[in-house]
Amino acid sequence: MYSLTRFTVAEKTFLNMRDVASRHLDIHFIAVSHSDAPSTGRWLASLPDPSKNSDVTILVDDERELYATWGLGVSSFWHVLSPWSLYSAYKLGKRDSIWNRPTESGTRWQTSGSFAVNGEGIVKWSRPSASADEVPDFEDALPSL
Repeated sequence: MYSLTRFTVAEKTFLNMRDVASRHLDIHFIAVSHSDAPSTGRWLASLPDPSKNSDVTILVDDERELYATWGLGVSSFWHVLSPWSLYSAYKLGKRDSIWNRPTESGTRWQTSGSFAVNGEGIVKWSRPSASADEVPDFEDALPSL
C-alpha cells in the first residue's frame, strides 16, 4: 500500500515539470531518478506522450548521492503513509488518472525536493517535500531565476 503515494506523485511532478519546460525553453530543467537507467527509461517510455520528455534532462542517481548532496534523505513512515498523503494519491488517480505503476528499482522511501539554481550556481528557490503527496509548482520557481 505504501507505494500508492510516492510514485503517483512522482509521475504528476514529472508531467508538470515537462509541461513547464516545454513553455520555457530558455530554462534548463533537470529531473533526477533514483532508479537505475534501464528502469528509468522504461518508466519514461510508459508515460503519456513520451515524445514530450525531451524538454527535461534526466539524470540517473541510483546510488542517491545527488539526493544526499541536496539534503534529501530517507522519509519517515508518517511522511509516506499519513492518511492525508494516501487520500491525496487516491484523488490524483480519480482526477488525473495517474495510478501507481510497477517499479523495478529505487526506493519508495526517498524524499523529494525541487530547486531552482541560477546561472552562477546559486540556489534561488527550494522546496523539499513536506509530505509524500506534495507536487511542486514549478511556475513558482520561475520568477526567482
